[in-house]
Amino acid sequence: MIQVLTAFTLVVGVTMLVVGIVRLLMVPFAVRYEIRRPRRPSGAPPHAGTIFDRPDRTAPPSISVIVPAYNESVVVENCVRSIVRSRYPDFEVVCVDDGSSDDTYAKLQALAAELPGVRAYTQPNSGKGAALNHGLRNAAGEILVMVDADGMLGPDTLTEMVRGFTDERIGAVCGDDRTLNLEGVQTRFLTVINHLGTGLMRRALSVLHCLPIISGNTGAWRRDVLERTGPLREDTIGEDLELTWRVYRAGYRAAFAPRALVYAEYPSTLRTLWNQRVRWGRGLLQTIRLHYDMTGNPRYGSFGLYLAFNLVAQVLGPMAQVFALAAFTALAFLGDPTIVPVTFWQVLLFLSLPLSLGLLAFAIFLDRSPRDLRHAWTLPLWPFFSTMMSLVMLRAAWLELRGAESRWNKMDRSGRVSVDTGESP
Repeated sequence: MIQVLTAFTLVVGVTMLVVGIVRLLMVPFAVRYEIRRPRRPSGAPPHAGTIFDRPDRTAPPSISVIVPAYNESVVVENCVRSIVRSRYPDFEVVCVDDGSSDDTYAKLQALAAELPGVRAYTQPNSGKGAALNHGLRNAAGEILVMVDADGMLGPDTLTEMVRGFTDERIGAVCGDDRTLNLEGVQTRFLTVINHLGTGLMRRALSVLHCLPIISGNTGAWRRDVLERTGPLREDTIGEDLELTWRVYRAGYRAAFAPRALVYAEYPSTLRTLWNQRVRWGRGLLQTIRLHYDMTGNPRYGSFGLYLAFNLVAQVLGPMAQVFALAAFTALAFLGDPTIVPVTFWQVLLFLSLPLSLGLLAFAIFLDRSPRDLRHAWTLPLWPFFSTMMSLVMLRAAWLELRGAESRWNKMDRSGRVSVDTGESP
């Protein structure tokens, strides 16, 4: 048993150390992002300093917020009302019910009748991509913001989305997602570690012009860019990821807007977390297959080169971790006491843990979220979470090889709201 634990520590320790070193290399770029990020004076119009700030116009760009919904009766009202409370001066809300079997569409109709600027549509159940495209066809805004039905926007989220379009080559802007339901150990753990992806990596990758995804829950897209790329694909699971890569293919790039906050439900059970991440993994594999010619291709600049690294880090690396863990565990059961010198894995653990914790604290500092440190007691779950994410990719690859059906397969919502979405970090 001791040797099995030693093998587990070795594989997970190596993984965390390698990932930590990569993230450490991203720190200077994240710092550069913060130094260069424009600080607009209080009272400046939302489009000041953006590509929409031109002598021929005085009004900020119009926004259409598109909300696809399938059996979202529990959460959709909170979502729509949070959008309507936005301080942005010119926006509409386009809600699309995707053939729900509950009273989602009835609630959307009631909201449209009550709230100015809200419209409700319905269609036969066709999937999230089809629902979003339905909304796009009925949207009039210059900027198209896509929000999941469990998301709740802060009062300045739309303004911050617009402020992310600081360069003509920016075709889409990704906001920052935060936890809405602090209801257990798992959601508190996810709240803490997600800062590494948002606080650190999104800033750094934005500077390097290779931010790989505009999240479907926190994304803003220029209409003129989507007219060049085409609408969302309806035959993939990761429609947001695939569309982001098409934006790069068209010669544009994605940028990060850390103050564009969207609060959403995080998976509260192990099963819902597993299903969510398998769906994300399948979306990544499908997108790689559709855009295989971009991977490592210098024609697409730093983004093409980053995709080669991304293939190793997100697909091949996790699979290698699973096979390495299985191999070392097998050796341990065979009774070989020398598979890993004790001093070696102790040193490895000593190196990886402080590095990972230091980077996490730095990411939380960048996100101005020191209060989330109160959930740090959940961090002992980190090694097990890392292993689970590797198994997720193996499962996703297996489903893709089998040609399993691509379904929306969203998680059930609880409707719990544990934070004040009007807060600013």
